Amino acid sequence: MPPRTKLTTLDRGRALGWLQDGVSGREVSRRLGVSHSVIQWLHQRFQTTGSAVERPRSGRPRCTDRRDDRYLQLLALRNRTNTRRTLIGNFRAATNVTISRMTVTRRLREVRLHSRRTVVRPPLTPRHRRARMAFCRNHRRWNRQQWGRVLFTDESRFTLSSCDARIRAWRRPGERFIDACVQEHDRYGGGSVMVWAGFHLHGRTPLYHIRGNLTGVLYRDEIVRPQIIPTLQAMGAGAMLQDDNATPHRARVVQDVLQRQEIVRMNWPARSPDLAPIEYLWDIIGRRVRDNHPPPADVDQLFQFLQQEWTAIPQQMLQNHVNSMRSRIGECLAARGGHTHY
Repeated sequence: MPPRTKLTTLDRGRALGWLQDGVSGREVSRRLGVSHSVIQWLHQRFQTTGSAVERPRSGRPRCTDRRDDRYLQLLALRNRTNTRRTLIGNFRAATNVTISRMTVTRRLREVRLHSRRTVVRPPLTPRHRRARMAFCRNHRRWNRQQWGRVLFTDESRFTLSSCDARIRAWRRPGERFIDACVQEHDRYGGGSVMVWAGFHLHGRTPLYHIRGNLTGVLYRDEIVRPQIIPTLQAMGAGAMLQDDNATPHRARVVQDVLQRQEIVRMNWPARSPDLAPIEYLWDIIGRRVRDNHPPPADVDQLFQFLQQEWTAIPQQMLQNHVNSMRSRIGECLAARGGHTHY
């Protein structure tokens, strides 16, 4: 192990005490595990100044002052997606001071501003935000029992060939295109499976494979009548249906069937996947599909794997997501109808 080159305040006092007691400099350096030159420098400094405290060192002077730092921070906050190169150019145009990319990084990190990937969410217009606020105000006082009478339903599509932009690779300069650092993805091939499912506080529906385009007639004949209506009837009085505002869900043929069966449908706000707890379950299943090795070879194997994963989700997890509705509503109200972390 190489000798140390710095001494703590306690070690300096011990070293000077041993030297005054007649211990040799090499013996002191051996006891403290430092080089002999460190002890020599300490002894000479003490004899010259009478102190063992290190003088403050200036280091490399900062190229910006506090005013410049605040302006750089303001530039980053005005447009959160500005790159470091853009910040450098704007800063130079305003202050006539040229700074490096690392200086930008250090100055912003001092105020806990870090460059991170943006979160992808559906666009929300003022009308969408008002609708979300109205929905949350109407349901802000719902308790666990009331949310437990809601059947949450949705469709999702899973592909054989997927590309997860969150995957990173450790590489050296010049290794960007080697096989170990390339994720192969066929953007338009591989096949896909569209599935439908629903769950509530005490159970779930089977995972249904939607073959072909989902139309209002197909949704009525293959999902509403054999899946949704029996599940809601088994849930008892007061059961409600939750679905998004997809065109097949709002078709006249579907509405007529639900009205004849006296099924109540929630007035769900548009572009609100963060309020629907089933979206998180789709994300979990999608991650498991991507992590499965070997991956499914065809569409039939993919659907079988999706069925296994849907059945394997613990009921306690489903209950936790139903119970999270009050937190989702509260966070949406706090964001005034804006995006939430869900």
